[in-house]
Amino acid sequence: MGLANRLFRIPRPQTFLYLMSLRTGTELITLSLLLNKISGFYGLLALLTGFHVSPLQLSMYIYSLIALVITVLLSSHIRSQSPFHCLALACFYILDSVINAAYTTAFAITWFLVVSQHHSDANGSEAPGAGGSTIDDTAGFTSPQYNVSHVDVAVAPDQGIAPGSEAVTVGRPGFSTTASGPSLGHGVLQPESISSIFTICALWAVRIYFVLVMMSYARLVLRQHLLSSSKSNTSLHTGSKSSSMAENPFALHMPEGRGWRGKLGRIMVGLGKSYWLGSEEGDEIWMSQAQSLRRREDGASPVPGVVERERRRRSGTGPPPPMPPLQAGQYLRVQDATDGR
Repeated sequence: MGLANRLFRIPRPQTFLYLMSLRTGTELITLSLLLNKISGFYGLLALLTGFHVSPLQLSMYIYSLIALVITVLLSSHIRSQSPFHCLALACFYILDSVINAAYTTAFAITWFLVVSQHHSDANGSEAPGAGGSTIDDTAGFTSPQYNVSHVDVAVAPDQGIAPGSEAVTVGRPGFSTTASGPSLGHGVLQPESISSIFTICALWAVRIYFVLVMMSYARLVLRQHLLSSSKSNTSLHTGSKSSSMAENPFALHMPEGRGWRGKLGRIMVGLGKSYWLGSEEGDEIWMSQAQSLRRREDGASPVPGVVERERRRRSGTGPPPPMPPLQAGQYLRVQDATDGR
């Protein structure tokens, strides 16, 4: 593999946080996804109380419910290591990450515009951006008539009335930077926006790592399925037209390639064929270690059969090849020689 391919290839984690197997990591990531999508159910319940939500928020709540159902249906097949369901779960997690990135960007832009409005001369007007009015109502902002940092109270005697007095308030202007109108750049430059940007970037770094773990586990399941689906498979590339690509488990002649699942599986594999089926140095060693770790987690002993025979063949410790069959005349000559002894 060239240096350029090593630098630009998609990372493929072999463990989750260097502590747990990929299957355990996938289960934990899926659990976090379920908890995240349940929020859509509570968001729709808020509509029953008369709470106003923007069309953008309503679309996000509806999508969260749909994603919740899909995740529940696919997550039950993680332990069974179904190649179709694990691949579908990984692809759906990638799609969900893209959709969440779009929603996060839209809400972040609206939030920065609302922050900019409250630090500009347009304070008190209608909040800009998609769903800006809802964010403005729930953010706890106030709209004072004067932008001052603090108020000084001066007491002076009232004219004509000796015991009376009057209080005079003098406001000092605040030192925050103001703008003529709300803008995205002005909102980003506010002091409270820096921490928000840092938090969003940190959470998305974690999300990208979760995507890599989900993809790596689906890739492992596909390759283990290829090795165990047929007794004739002694290598990942058995039955493949290319020596650098593993056989497609959703091919038409494969059991998983039948029906609508086979068509959808071929589409999903085709979107990243070099990643799902491409060969890499150390793949078979990694899968062997992953299989051993899975057996320890399941409490099962190694199953003898094709895998054990192949291991012994590669190590050179297998039984000697059988002798060629003897003809009838050869058998008689051997038998006579034995009797003569």
